[in-house]
Amino acid sequence: MAKSTNYLAIDLGAESGRTMLGVLDDNGLSLSEIHRFSNGPVRLPDGLHWDVLKLWGDIKTGMRLAATQQQSNIQSIGIDAWGVDFALLDKQGALLSNPYHYRDSRTDGMIAEAFRRMPREQLFEITGIQFMQMNSLYQLLAMVTRQSAILGAANTFLMIPDLFNYLLSGQIACEETVSTTTQCYDPIRQDWAYPLFDAMNIPSSIFPKVVQPGNVMGTLLSTVSEETGVGQIPVIATASHDTGSAVAAVPAQNSHFAWISSGTWSIMGVEIAEPVINSQSLAFNLTNEGGIAGTWRLSKNIMGLWLVQECKRTWRHQGEEISYDEITRMAAQAEPFQAVIDPDNDIFFPPGDMPERIRTFCERTGQTPPQTKGAVLRLALEGIALKYRCVLEQLETILGYRLDPIHIIGGGTKNILLNQFTADATGRTVVTGPVEATAIGNIIVQATALGQFTSIQDARKTVQHSFPQQVYEPKTRAGWDDAYGKLNEVMKYHD
Repeated sequence: MAKSTNYLAIDLGAESGRTMLGVLDDNGLSLSEIHRFSNGPVRLPDGLHWDVLKLWGDIKTGMRLAATQQQSNIQSIGIDAWGVDFALLDKQGALLSNPYHYRDSRTDGMIAEAFRRMPREQLFEITGIQFMQMNSLYQLLAMVTRQSAILGAANTFLMIPDLFNYLLSGQIACEETVSTTTQCYDPIRQDWAYPLFDAMNIPSSIFPKVVQPGNVMGTLLSTVSEETGVGQIPVIATASHDTGSAVAAVPAQNSHFAWISSGTWSIMGVEIAEPVINSQSLAFNLTNEGGIAGTWRLSKNIMGLWLVQECKRTWRHQGEEISYDEITRMAAQAEPFQAVIDPDNDIFFPPGDMPERIRTFCERTGQTPPQTKGAVLRLALEGIALKYRCVLEQLETILGYRLDPIHIIGGGTKNILLNQFTADATGRTVVTGPVEATAIGNIIVQATALGQFTSIQDARKTVQHSFPQQVYEPKTRAGWDDAYGKLNEVMKYHD
């Protein structure tokens, strides 16, 4: 590796966004945060939206700060973001409206409506995607059933990171890792699922070409370059789904590992060579999403630290601000296994009073509801860890081999209590880190696209020696097996 090279990663999460500068040199990869900004839903009369114009302003602010602070030239820029949500452009390339938020209630009942138009088995055979009402397919179907004027005027469909790639470069395309989150993509044909569009009456003409992660979209528009002070550098469609970027940064030493991208959502899975679309993956409601270097991610979305975040938000609205350190202490001191919750139950999906919903779930499943904040939090963390065990068993059943260790990456690695619970619940070694896996993966895909790494294995070796990892071994197994049995019982509950 010759002189140091600098890469700019824009990482957009459901709660915040970051502009991160990555520097690659002979000592490895270093990362620094240039700009952090808030993100979140905005409620309008017609529903819950994302404020993408604010995000665009924040992205440019981060670029401007990077250009000011960084003396050396920036080599390229890449954007990753959450999946499923999308923007629609008109014939002139103008944004038609602020994109809807995936937690908006307009998708209520849309999975059942989709099954009326196409059988569940056929829909899974075409797409290989986990059934969740937030998927782009059901958002589009909601627009169809409501005869949306916005959909009627749409000329181009772009996922959230694709929208910002367009604003940066002027080039229109959808990147594969984020396109596969839509449930509108055929992973076998590696193209949009056109028979699905016909069945749902979704206009297929709005879907642009799909490009692979690492595709160079073009150079930064001169207007954006002048406004930010960043040169007309390449805009790279990195692994644009934040989970795709995060998994790219897993410092794995063997091929039989499981990974968990831990944050607002927990996404747990494995990296495989081909999609697994069969009756068993359908029964387990697993998902097949695109990865880097021709790989696929067989995984499942789990309602992760959203439960804790919403508890914290609820108590703040009630006048009590509790830090995450205090949350961990309260949960650790609470009595274990007072009850068991299924974090993926529909009752926990919308924003709102999460502590009350946890108590309600316990009452409705014949369990004693938690009486203290610490007990509420411990139930949430235990429930997440138990669900990890459930998904781990499903993955091992399909693959036919043991998965060990479990790599946990992302911001959720800071929750040391959940990390230990995961080791205890699953009986596996847990390796955590890097915390900023998404931004790191974003950068190494850019660097690989520009020839600085020869392979993803080469890049992962650099990640492994550049960033610390923490190892958790199973300790207290007592109570976890009984709790897991209770989880299998409460998973049968539907509101």
